[in-house]
Amino acid sequence: MKKFKWVGATMMLGGALALSACGSEDSGGSGEAEYQWKLGWNSGEEGDSKGEAAIAFKEYVEAESDGRIEIEFFPNETYASSPEMIEAVQVGALEMAIPGANELANVVPEYAALSLPFIVETPEEAHAVLDSDIGTELREKATDQGFVALTDTELGFTHITNDVRPINEPSDLEGLAMRSPNDVSLIETFKAFGSSVSTMAYTELYSGLSQGVIDGQFNPLLNIFDQNMHEVQDYLAMTNFTYYYCYMILNQDVFNSLDEDLQQIVMEGAEKARDASREVVAESEQEYFERAQEEFVEVTEPDLAAFQEAAQPVYKEVEDVMGEEIIQDIQGFLEKYRQ
Repeated sequence: MKKFKWVGATMMLGGALALSACGSEDSGGSGEAEYQWKLGWNSGEEGDSKGEAAIAFKEYVEAESDGRIEIEFFPNETYASSPEMIEAVQVGALEMAIPGANELANVVPEYAALSLPFIVETPEEAHAVLDSDIGTELREKATDQGFVALTDTELGFTHITNDVRPINEPSDLEGLAMRSPNDVSLIETFKAFGSSVSTMAYTELYSGLSQGVIDGQFNPLLNIFDQNMHEVQDYLAMTNFTYYYCYMILNQDVFNSLDEDLQQIVMEGAEKARDASREVVAESEQEYFERAQEEFVEVTEPDLAAFQEAAQPVYKEVEDVMGEEIIQDIQGFLEKYRQ
Protein backbone atom coordinates (compact mmCIF):
# COMPACT_ATOMS: atom_id res chain seq x y z
CA MET A 1 0.00 0.00 0.00
CA LYS A 2 1.55 3.27 -1.04
CA LYS A 3 2.22 5.89 1.59
CA PHE A 4 -0.21 8.77 1.70
CA LYS A 5 1.46 11.81 0.16
CA TRP A 6 0.50 14.78 2.29
CA VAL A 7 1.13 17.51 -0.28
CA GLY A 8 -0.76 15.79 -3.09
CA ALA A 9 -3.45 14.68 -0.67
CA THR A 10 -3.94 18.17 0.66
CA MET A 11 -4.40 19.47 -2.88
CA MET A 12 -6.79 16.65 -3.75
CA LEU A 13 -8.83 17.04 -0.57
CA GLY A 14 -8.87 20.82 -0.86
CA GLY A 15 -10.11 20.56 -4.44
CA ALA A 16 -12.72 18.03 -3.47
CA LEU A 17 -13.90 20.26 -0.62
CA ALA A 18 -14.20 23.16 -3.05
CA LEU A 19 -16.23 21.02 -5.41
CA SER A 20 -18.40 19.86 -2.52
CA ALA A 21 -18.99 23.46 -1.51
CA CYS A 22 -19.98 24.39 -5.08
CA GLY A 23 -22.24 21.37 -5.24
CA SER A 24 -24.05 22.22 -2.02
CA GLU A 25 -24.60 25.79 -3.20
CA ASP A 26 -25.96 24.59 -6.51
CA SER A 27 -27.89 21.67 -4.92
CA GLY A 28 -25.83 19.25 -7.13
CA GLY A 29 -27.12 16.31 -9.16
CA SER A 30 -30.88 16.37 -9.57
CA GLY A 31 -31.25 19.01 -6.84
CA GLU A 32 -33.92 16.90 -5.13
CA ALA A 33 -31.93 15.31 -2.32
CA GLU A 34 -31.22 17.24 0.85
CA TYR A 35 -28.03 15.22 1.39
CA GLN A 36 -25.87 13.93 -1.47
CA TRP A 37 -23.12 11.56 -0.37
CA LYS A 38 -20.26 9.90 -2.18
CA LEU A 39 -19.33 6.36 -1.08
CA GLY A 40 -16.02 4.84 -2.16
CA TRP A 41 -14.22 1.52 -1.76
CA ASN A 42 -11.44 -0.45 -3.43
CA SER A 43 -13.16 -3.46 -5.01
CA GLY A 44 -16.11 -4.28 -7.29
CA GLU A 45 -19.85 -3.79 -6.96
CA GLU A 46 -22.37 -6.57 -7.63
CA GLY A 47 -21.24 -9.90 -6.20
CA ASP A 48 -18.51 -8.26 -4.12
CA SER A 49 -19.04 -8.15 -0.36
CA LYS A 50 -18.24 -4.43 -0.07
CA GLY A 51 -20.31 -3.74 -3.16
CA GLU A 52 -23.30 -5.69 -1.88
CA ALA A 53 -23.01 -3.90 1.47
CA ALA A 54 -23.02 -0.57 -0.34
CA ILE A 55 -26.03 -1.55 -2.47
CA ALA A 56 -28.03 -2.70 0.58
CA PHE A 57 -27.17 0.51 2.45
CA LYS A 58 -28.06 2.78 -0.47
CA GLU A 59 -31.37 1.03 -1.22
CA TYR A 60 -32.51 1.14 2.40
CA VAL A 61 -31.39 4.67 3.24
CA GLU A 62 -32.66 6.29 0.06
CA ALA A 63 -36.05 4.55 0.38
CA GLU A 64 -36.55 5.11 4.11
CA SER A 65 -35.41 8.74 3.97
CA ASP A 66 -37.94 9.43 1.18
CA GLY A 67 -35.10 10.57 -1.04
CA ARG A 68 -33.68 13.09 1.45
CA ILE A 69 -30.37 11.18 1.27
CA GLU A 70 -28.86 10.25 -2.10
CA ILE A 71 -25.73 8.12 -2.43
CA GLU A 72 -23.32 7.92 -5.37
CA PHE A 73 -20.88 4.99 -5.69
CA PHE A 74 -17.14 5.09 -6.41
CA PRO A 75 -15.99 1.42 -6.43
CA ASN A 76 -12.53 0.12 -7.41
CA GLU A 77 -10.78 3.24 -6.04
CA THR A 78 -12.32 5.45 -8.71
CA TYR A 79 -12.47 8.28 -6.16
CA ALA A 80 -8.99 7.84 -4.69
CA SER A 81 -6.81 5.13 -3.17
CA SER A 82 -8.18 3.47 -0.06
CA PRO A 83 -5.80 5.26 2.39
CA GLU A 84 -6.62 8.55 0.69
CA MET A 85 -10.34 7.87 1.06
CA ILE A 86 -9.88 7.40 4.81
CA GLU A 87 -8.18 10.78 4.99
CA ALA A 88 -10.87 12.33 2.79
CA VAL A 89 -13.66 11.08 5.08
CA GLN A 90 -11.82 12.45 8.11
CA VAL A 91 -11.66 15.97 6.66
CA GLY A 92 -15.09 15.86 5.00
CA ALA A 93 -14.06 15.85 1.33
CA LEU A 94 -15.67 12.41 0.97
CA GLU A 95 -18.74 11.51 2.99
CA MET A 96 -18.36 7.72 3.15
CA ALA A 97 -15.93 4.86 2.50
CA ILE A 98 -15.58 1.13 3.21
CA PRO A 99 -11.90 0.62 4.06
CA GLY A 100 -10.41 -2.53 5.50
CA ALA A 101 -10.12 -2.65 9.28
CA ASN A 102 -6.40 -3.30 8.83
CA GLU A 103 -6.11 -0.08 6.78
CA LEU A 104 -7.95 1.85 9.47
CA ALA A 105 -5.52 0.39 12.02
CA ASN A 106 -3.12 3.13 10.95
CA VAL A 107 -5.65 5.48 12.58
CA VAL A 108 -7.09 3.20 15.30
CA PRO A 109 -4.39 0.58 16.09
CA GLU A 110 -6.82 -1.75 17.86
CA TYR A 111 -8.54 -2.43 14.53
CA ALA A 112 -5.65 -4.76 13.63
CA ALA A 113 -6.44 -7.13 16.51
CA LEU A 114 -8.73 -9.45 14.54
CA SER A 115 -6.00 -9.69 11.88
CA LEU A 116 -3.79 -11.59 14.31
CA PRO A 117 -3.09 -15.03 12.83
CA PHE A 118 -5.60 -17.68 13.88
CA ILE A 119 -7.10 -15.54 16.68
CA VAL A 120 -10.56 -16.49 15.36
CA GLU A 121 -11.21 -19.82 13.67
CA THR A 122 -14.69 -19.50 12.15
CA PRO A 123 -16.98 -16.78 10.79
CA GLU A 124 -19.28 -17.38 13.74
CA GLU A 125 -16.46 -16.57 16.18
CA ALA A 126 -15.59 -13.39 14.29
CA HIS A 127 -19.24 -12.31 14.20
CA ALA A 128 -19.59 -13.02 17.93
CA VAL A 129 -16.65 -10.73 18.72
CA LEU A 130 -17.82 -7.95 16.41
CA ASP A 131 -21.42 -8.17 17.65
CA SER A 132 -20.35 -8.10 21.32
CA ASP A 133 -19.43 -5.22 23.60
CA ILE A 134 -15.88 -5.53 22.25
CA GLY A 135 -17.16 -4.74 18.76
CA THR A 136 -19.14 -1.78 20.09
CA GLU A 137 -16.07 -0.42 21.88
CA LEU A 138 -13.98 -0.82 18.72
CA ARG A 139 -16.51 1.15 16.66
CA GLU A 140 -16.69 3.89 19.29
CA LYS A 141 -12.93 4.47 18.99
CA ALA A 142 -13.56 6.03 15.58
CA THR A 143 -15.37 9.07 16.96
CA ASP A 144 -12.11 10.71 18.07
CA GLN A 145 -10.78 10.40 14.51
CA GLY A 146 -13.37 12.46 12.64
CA PHE A 147 -15.65 9.66 11.46
CA VAL A 148 -18.36 7.29 12.64
CA ALA A 149 -17.82 3.55 12.17
CA LEU A 150 -21.39 2.68 11.27
CA THR A 151 -20.88 -1.06 11.01
CA ASP A 152 -18.43 -3.81 10.16
CA THR A 153 -18.71 -5.54 6.80
CA GLU A 154 -17.35 -8.98 6.05
CA LEU A 155 -14.64 -10.04 3.61
CA GLY A 156 -13.94 -13.50 5.02
CA PHE A 157 -10.95 -15.68 5.83
CA THR A 158 -7.84 -15.37 3.73
CA HIS A 159 -5.99 -17.94 1.68
CA ILE A 160 -2.52 -17.78 0.15
CA THR A 161 -1.76 -17.78 -3.58
CA ASN A 162 1.61 -17.71 -5.31
CA ASP A 163 3.22 -18.51 -8.65
CA VAL A 164 6.31 -20.39 -7.41
CA ARG A 165 5.31 -23.59 -5.61
CA PRO A 166 2.52 -25.32 -3.64
CA ILE A 167 2.27 -24.29 0.02
CA ASN A 168 2.00 -27.17 2.47
CA GLU A 169 4.05 -25.92 5.43
CA PRO A 170 5.53 -22.61 6.60
CA SER A 171 8.94 -23.38 5.10
CA ASP A 172 7.33 -23.31 1.64
CA LEU A 173 6.87 -19.56 2.12
CA GLU A 174 10.54 -18.90 2.80
CA GLY A 175 12.06 -16.54 0.27
CA LEU A 176 8.76 -15.66 -1.42
CA ALA A 177 7.93 -12.00 -2.05
CA MET A 178 4.42 -11.59 -0.66
CA ARG A 179 2.03 -8.66 -0.75
CA SER A 180 0.32 -7.68 2.49
CA PRO A 181 -1.90 -4.80 3.57
CA ASN A 182 -0.02 -2.25 5.64
CA ASP A 183 -1.00 -4.06 8.83
CA VAL A 184 1.69 -4.85 11.37
CA SER A 185 -0.02 -8.12 12.41
CA LEU A 186 0.09 -9.48 8.87
CA ILE A 187 3.50 -8.08 7.93
CA GLU A 188 5.05 -9.69 11.01
CA THR A 189 3.21 -12.96 10.31
CA PHE A 190 4.80 -13.34 6.89
CA LYS A 191 8.19 -12.30 8.18
CA ALA A 192 7.79 -15.13 10.71
CA PHE A 193 7.09 -17.46 7.77
CA GLY A 194 10.34 -16.32 6.12
CA SER A 195 8.81 -14.20 3.35
CA SER A 196 9.73 -10.70 2.24
CA VAL A 197 6.75 -8.34 2.33
CA SER A 198 5.50 -5.62 -0.03
CA THR A 199 2.58 -3.34 0.88
CA MET A 200 1.54 -2.30 -2.62
CA ALA A 201 -2.02 -1.00 -3.06
CA TYR A 202 -4.78 -3.57 -3.50
CA THR A 203 -5.72 -2.21 -6.93
CA GLU A 204 -2.09 -2.62 -8.07
CA LEU A 205 -2.01 -6.24 -6.95
CA TYR A 206 -2.97 -7.88 -10.26
CA SER A 207 -0.30 -6.02 -12.22
CA GLY A 208 2.28 -6.71 -9.50
CA LEU A 209 1.56 -10.43 -9.72
CA SER A 210 1.44 -10.55 -13.51
CA GLN A 211 4.73 -8.68 -13.85
CA GLY A 212 6.48 -10.79 -11.22
CA VAL A 213 7.11 -7.84 -8.90
CA ILE A 214 5.74 -10.08 -6.16
CA ASP A 215 5.34 -13.86 -6.00
CA GLY A 216 2.09 -14.09 -4.10
CA GLN A 217 -0.59 -12.60 -1.88
CA PHE A 218 -3.39 -13.57 0.48
CA ASN A 219 -7.08 -12.73 0.31
CA PRO A 220 -10.51 -14.31 0.74
CA LEU A 221 -11.64 -16.41 -2.23
CA LEU A 222 -14.25 -13.85 -3.23
CA ASN A 223 -11.57 -11.15 -3.57
CA ILE A 224 -9.16 -13.47 -5.36
CA PHE A 225 -11.72 -14.01 -8.10
CA ASP A 226 -13.08 -10.45 -8.01
CA GLN A 227 -9.60 -9.24 -8.99
CA ASN A 228 -8.90 -12.20 -11.35
CA MET A 229 -5.79 -13.24 -9.45
CA HIS A 230 -6.31 -16.83 -10.60
CA GLU A 231 -5.20 -15.69 -14.06
CA VAL A 232 -1.68 -14.91 -12.83
CA GLN A 233 -1.23 -17.39 -9.94
CA ASP A 234 -0.79 -21.16 -10.14
CA TYR A 235 -1.02 -22.26 -6.51
CA LEU A 236 -3.67 -21.74 -3.84
CA ALA A 237 -3.33 -22.83 -0.21
CA MET A 238 -6.50 -22.94 1.90
CA THR A 239 -5.18 -21.55 5.16
CA ASN A 240 -7.93 -19.51 6.87
CA PHE A 241 -5.14 -17.83 8.80
CA THR A 242 -6.61 -14.34 9.23
CA TYR A 243 -10.09 -12.83 9.18
CA TYR A 244 -10.67 -9.84 6.93
CA TYR A 245 -13.37 -7.31 7.59
CA CYS A 246 -14.04 -3.62 6.89
CA TYR A 247 -15.78 -0.70 8.49
CA MET A 248 -18.37 1.39 6.70
CA ILE A 249 -17.38 4.89 7.81
CA LEU A 250 -19.20 8.23 7.59
CA ASN A 251 -17.76 11.68 8.29
CA GLN A 252 -18.54 12.67 11.90
CA ASP A 253 -19.83 16.16 11.07
CA VAL A 254 -22.10 14.79 8.36
CA PHE A 255 -23.61 12.26 10.78
CA ASN A 256 -24.05 14.92 13.48
CA SER A 257 -25.83 17.20 11.00
CA LEU A 258 -28.65 14.67 10.57
CA ASP A 259 -31.81 14.82 12.63
CA GLU A 260 -32.48 11.87 14.91
CA ASP A 261 -34.83 10.18 12.44
CA LEU A 262 -32.23 10.21 9.68
CA GLN A 263 -29.50 9.05 12.05
CA GLN A 264 -31.70 6.10 12.96
CA ILE A 265 -32.31 5.29 9.29
CA VAL A 266 -28.56 5.43 8.57
CA MET A 267 -27.81 3.06 11.46
CA GLU A 268 -30.55 0.67 10.31
CA GLY A 269 -29.13 0.84 6.78
CA ALA A 270 -25.72 -0.05 8.19
CA GLU A 271 -27.20 -3.20 9.72
CA LYS A 272 -28.59 -4.13 6.30
CA ALA A 273 -25.11 -3.56 4.84
CA ARG A 274 -23.44 -5.79 7.43
CA ASP A 275 -25.95 -8.59 6.88
CA ALA A 276 -25.63 -8.34 3.09
CA SER A 277 -21.85 -8.62 3.23
CA ARG A 278 -21.96 -11.65 5.53
CA GLU A 279 -24.57 -13.29 3.35
CA VAL A 280 -22.66 -12.90 0.08
CA VAL A 281 -19.47 -14.30 1.64
CA ALA A 282 -21.27 -17.30 3.16
CA GLU A 283 -23.14 -18.07 -0.05
CA SER A 284 -20.12 -17.76 -2.34
CA GLU A 285 -17.46 -19.63 -0.35
CA GLN A 286 -18.23 -23.18 -1.56
CA GLU A 287 -18.86 -21.99 -5.11
CA TYR A 288 -15.48 -20.25 -5.25
CA PHE A 289 -13.71 -23.22 -3.66
CA GLU A 290 -15.05 -25.49 -6.40
CA ARG A 291 -14.06 -22.95 -9.03
CA ALA A 292 -10.57 -22.68 -7.51
CA GLN A 293 -10.01 -26.39 -7.99
CA GLU A 294 -10.62 -25.89 -11.70
CA GLU A 295 -8.79 -22.57 -12.17
CA PHE A 296 -5.58 -23.14 -10.19
CA VAL A 297 -2.85 -25.63 -11.13
CA GLU A 298 -2.90 -26.97 -7.57
CA VAL A 299 -4.99 -26.33 -4.47
CA THR A 300 -3.55 -27.49 -1.15
CA GLU A 301 -5.20 -27.81 2.27
CA PRO A 302 -2.25 -27.71 4.69
CA ASP A 303 -2.20 -28.97 8.26
CA LEU A 304 -2.34 -25.62 10.03
CA ALA A 305 -0.67 -26.63 13.31
CA ALA A 306 2.81 -25.75 12.05
CA PHE A 307 1.57 -22.39 10.75
CA GLN A 308 -0.05 -21.62 14.10
CA GLU A 309 3.17 -22.44 15.94
CA ALA A 310 5.31 -20.34 13.58
CA ALA A 311 2.96 -17.36 13.94
CA GLN A 312 2.68 -17.42 17.73
CA PRO A 313 5.55 -14.94 18.40
CA VAL A 314 3.66 -12.32 16.38
CA TYR A 315 1.23 -11.77 19.26
CA LYS A 316 4.02 -10.51 21.52
CA GLU A 317 5.65 -8.45 18.77
CA VAL A 318 2.53 -6.36 18.08
CA GLU A 319 1.49 -5.64 21.68
CA ASP A 320 3.29 -2.29 21.63
CA VAL A 321 1.35 -1.24 18.53
CA MET A 322 -2.25 -2.14 19.36
CA GLY A 323 -2.00 -2.71 23.11
CA GLU A 324 -2.07 -5.92 25.09
CA GLU A 325 -5.57 -5.21 26.44
CA ILE A 326 -7.51 -5.66 23.19
CA ILE A 327 -5.72 -8.94 22.45
CA GLN A 328 -6.50 -10.27 25.92
CA ASP A 329 -10.11 -9.09 25.71
CA ILE A 330 -10.68 -10.96 22.43
CA GLN A 331 -8.91 -14.10 23.65
CA GLY A 332 -10.85 -14.05 26.94
CA PHE A 333 -14.15 -13.56 25.12
CA LEU A 334 -13.41 -16.45 22.76
CA GLU A 335 -12.45 -18.80 25.58
CA LYS A 336 -15.91 -18.31 27.09
CA TYR A 337 -17.62 -18.41 23.68
CA ARG A 338 -16.00 -21.74 22.77
CA GLN A 339 -17.22 -23.31 26.00
